[in-house]
Amino acid sequence: MSFYVYLSGEIHTDWRDEIQQGAEAHGLDVVFTSAVTDHDASDAAGDHLGEESRQFWRDHKSSKVNAIRTRSLIEQSDLVVVRFGDKYKQWNAAFDAGYCAALSKPYVTLHDEDIVHPLKEVDAAAMAWTTSTEQVVEILRYVTRA
Repeated sequence: MSFYVYLSGEIHTDWRDEIQQGAEAHGLDVVFTSAVTDHDASDAAGDHLGEESRQFWRDHKSSKVNAIRTRSLIEQSDLVVVRFGDKYKQWNAAFDAGYCAALSKPYVTLHDEDIVHPLKEVDAAAMAWTTSTEQVVEILRYVTRA
């Protein structure tokens, strides 16, 4: 039986690939899903619904189209990994963590120690806080153990 993991958050590094490769190296039966990680494509997700003169409305439409994918995949997942990077503020990742908490969906966070304080509420609701992709893979190894 496959274990479904949604990878949420920061899109500027290869952390998703590291987790997927680690799971594959250990022969784990894990199916990974994610939001669209092409930043330009994500920003343009609602553009086909009509041109907007104000950025707010463009972002509004695109966020709703993106939410179709995000909400569906989070709801279908067994676990969500929420990655917070150090360069950008990932408000969408914080929202995904809150959505998981509201659904009682297990999630783990992945971030450096220097942002523990601003993420204290997010981490408090998480099942684990990790600082490396290797730690995430070890969690996956444990929870998928037969």
